[in-house]
Amino acid sequence: MHITQLNRECLLHLFSFLDRNSRKNLAKTCHKLLEVFQDPLLWSLLNFHSPVELKKDNFLLGPALKYLSICWYSERVKVCNIEDWLKNSFQKDFCNRHENTVSDFLLDVCNRCPNLLSLTLSGCGHITDDCIVLLLRSCPRLRTLKLENCVRITDRTLQAVPLHGGSLQTLHVDFCRNITQAGIETLREKCPSVMLRAERSANMIPDSQPEKKLLLEKASRKLVQL
Repeated sequence: MHITQLNRECLLHLFSFLDRNSRKNLAKTCHKLLEVFQDPLLWSLLNFHSPVELKKDNFLLGPALKYLSICWYSERVKVCNIEDWLKNSFQKDFCNRHENTVSDFLLDVCNRCPNLLSLTLSGCGHITDDCIVLLLRSCPRLRTLKLENCVRITDRTLQAVPLHGGSLQTLHVDFCRNITQAGIETLREKCPSVMLRAERSANMIPDSQPEKKLLLEKASRKLVQL
């Protein structure tokens, strides 16, 4: 029996065991398998391990997507986590190559995946509050949001949960250095039903504006002179 003689349900089941590249390669062999590859039901779960993977054409975004994970654990993540005004030219050039990659991808998710239930982002140092707030608005069924080592996330994301995260049950903001203890406590008061975890976040040194750093340096110099 040839594989193309199987019915649609069997083919979808077989495709579900393959990784994205294998699915894409198999879909190139005939029109029937391409149709299976393009079936939204095949794409309810997506896991990515680097921003580069987001630019490939070996997956499909659609209303069937329910579980999305973008976790980048490379050493290069450390470069993205450096404050912008402290980066040297090499570091800035590196970040410029992919600074908007994850944000642009999540914008597509907002437009195409209204039934998203769970989102995990780790090491996405260029993701901002605006992006997460838009996602909360666009995906009203979102139940789980896990943010780890996303350094640009601030209390604005926490403030958006009572307004737009009506379905949210679990929120992690681990190692997000610009989350404050005050923001955490306020969210816990407003949304006691949300399982909130903020490991290390409020205990880390937050970013400060260059003007503030300059004032602190001047104050330190005056103390030294005295």
